[in-house]
Amino acid sequence: MSVDQHAVILGAGHAGGTAAALLRQYGHLGPITLVGEEPIVPYQRPPLSKAWLKGEADADSLALKPLEFYAEHNIDFRASTTATAIHRDAKTVTLSDGSELAYDILIIATGARAIALPIPGADLAGVMFLRTAADAERLKATVGPGKRLAVVGGGYIGLEVAASGRALGADVVVLEREPRLLARVACETLSDFFKAQHEAHGVTFELGATAAAFVGGGGHVTGVTLADGRTIACDAVVVGVGAAPNDEIARACGLDVARGIVVDLEARTSDPAIFAIGDVAHRPMPIYDRMFRMESVPNALEQAKQAASAITGRAAPAGEVPWQWSDQYDLKLQIAGYAFDVDEILVRGDPASAKFAVFHLNGDLVQAVEAINSPPEFMMGKQLIGARRPVDKARLADPTVSMKEVAA
Repeated sequence: MSVDQHAVILGAGHAGGTAAALLRQYGHLGPITLVGEEPIVPYQRPPLSKAWLKGEADADSLALKPLEFYAEHNIDFRASTTATAIHRDAKTVTLSDGSELAYDILIIATGARAIALPIPGADLAGVMFLRTAADAERLKATVGPGKRLAVVGGGYIGLEVAASGRALGADVVVLEREPRLLARVACETLSDFFKAQHEAHGVTFELGATAAAFVGGGGHVTGVTLADGRTIACDAVVVGVGAAPNDEIARACGLDVARGIVVDLEARTSDPAIFAIGDVAHRPMPIYDRMFRMESVPNALEQAKQAASAITGRAAPAGEVPWQWSDQYDLKLQIAGYAFDVDEILVRGDPASAKFAVFHLNGDLVQAVEAINSPPEFMMGKQLIGARRPVDKARLADPTVSMKEVAA
């Protein structure tokens, strides 16, 4: 594509902000317009559930680039604005302020939104989500000593919020409808480990507990009523039951959509002039021979590189093994790969030591690794996943054999 074409990016999160910067870095000379729903520049989102809540970070410290960067690099950053329609035939986008933007190249990076519970009381004040800086600021102002926080959802975001809530001095109860934590994303070993760690820090759990309604007084939430009739008293609620892709604008203009906007390995959609990256994209995963929608910073960065490379005629970046992380208390969980098509789970190390790794295998191939405070297991496991190299299970299970030797 020509370097002087107008690139419009819808969404100023980690994916969209990175794509704008990379286009300039890779030599795109044409105008770039970055359209963002929030009033601040693109920023890192993972610290919202950790450092931001604990007062250790703010918008300036988390910004991907300072505000001046965009003007200096001729990037027209439009804050507090969203796209309402894409007109593919005319190659224009209608914005929420009523204006229209013409594009030669369009990148959709609209991310995902928290799933709301369709239950009574969901509109009460104090029922919150944690997707944006504004969400984190509201939550930080609400929780603290003498307050009780109810977290609906025992996934990674819910557990990170629980840990930060305890750090702020609040009482925390986690409500999870499944019989164990992390039921959709982790094995029982990891579920049991995190439950014990959180209980040691004073978090209480209600498992197999379905939220049926939020109750309140004076328009503010005061409790969560469960399906069994009990009401769990609280001063605030964070709902963390997953996210849905913001792909409506793509559906409306006729792009291929399936659990997100369908793209190829260049992040290109069914329209060759339109790309989609980050949480909104349903992308190929060659390692696992399938399509999947991923929600992670590494995925946002990888797809931003794919799109920027394709747009500027640069060689495609090397494929990456998907990975992500979660920080809770003094625990660092690093995850590489996804546990697709797994027929065996192998634990390396002792969970009681809070330093171990769980390997998910298909035959003698590593599909995924979950490493607690174990960087070598994470790094070497990631290499093994990418190389698709068979592993000696006995050596992998023996922590006296170094991971370098296992991976050799």
